[in-house]
Amino acid sequence: MGNDGGSIPTRRELVKEAARALTTTQLKETQQEQQSYAWNTDPLTRKPLARPVVSDAAGKLYNKDAILEYLLPADDGGAKKLEDEKVLEGRVRSLKDVVEVKFEIEVGGVESVNGGVERAERWVCPITRRELGPGAKAVYLVPCGHAFAGSVVKEVSGETCLQCNEPYAENDVIPILPTAPTDIARLSLRMKTLKEKGLTHSLKKASGSKKRKKNAEKEAAAAATSTDVQQAEETKINDEREEEKKIDRPARPSPSTSLARPQAQPAAAKSASSAVPTGIKNAATASLTAKVLEEQEARNKRRKVETNENLKSLFSSRDPKQPSGKSSDFMTRGFSIPANARR
Repeated sequence: MGNDGGSIPTRRELVKEAARALTTTQLKETQQEQQSYAWNTDPLTRKPLARPVVSDAAGKLYNKDAILEYLLPADDGGAKKLEDEKVLEGRVRSLKDVVEVKFEIEVGGVESVNGGVERAERWVCPITRRELGPGAKAVYLVPCGHAFAGSVVKEVSGETCLQCNEPYAENDVIPILPTAPTDIARLSLRMKTLKEKGLTHSLKKASGSKKRKKNAEKEAAAAATSTDVQQAEETKINDEREEEKKIDRPARPSPSTSLARPQAQPAAAKSASSAVPTGIKNAATASLTAKVLEEQEARNKRRKVETNENLKSLFSSRDPKQPSGKSSDFMTRGFSIPANARR
């Protein structure tokens, strides 16, 4: 019997066992499953990881083609891109924000990964020949990207890559898929430091960094220089125009000159001296300038004559005082039907 309203169950009767925290063993199993999935599956496309493999500043692994597809413009309205942004959490804006991880490959027997996905290669440390995967602490170096076991990098003295001799800083040793809180905190602090310096995860300059600012300053300086050149050219042109105006006005002889030379000059000399402007010392340039000014003056006179003739043609040349003859009653003339046209 029940559900007849006669009895009301209590919470103690409905919830017989309270929720319990996971044990250490269960936590390890869950973490192992997550690590196995992250080591073998791309989180963006959910496909098996295959070379080339890249990593972001947080040490997560992705297929390079998935990152390239994410960076391309979205064709499906951006729904897939929004999901990828939640996974990446703003860490990848360009290819400079990822580093290609170079694993040492060891071809072995075919193994089943992630429920049936087969992979015929193993990623191993080039020094210890141990497999890099879930349960193994692996790191890679920036900027070369070579992957090693974590213990190898700690034990080997020196800050050069063991495979390519590329120098690296101690802070540029990136743990792959870190789980320790200290490693996660160090990577987040490294990201902030690089951002303040205008650098990306691959230690390349980010877009909009100081290099671009310097280029912008150079462009502004070049623009200012071109503006100064234009102003100088305009000033030069204005000075030339003022000089031409001075040339148009004949120079008045000073009293001392008239007293010193009372003799009359020949007619040819007068015409030559009047034709040559006094402001130009070169005789050829002065004669050419005088010829241009004469042609300009003749052209202006011709235009004035043509304008006057056009205006005169608009008005009648008949004397208004003379009788107009048959057209005198034009405004008051009536209309009469011819006699032949009447019926």
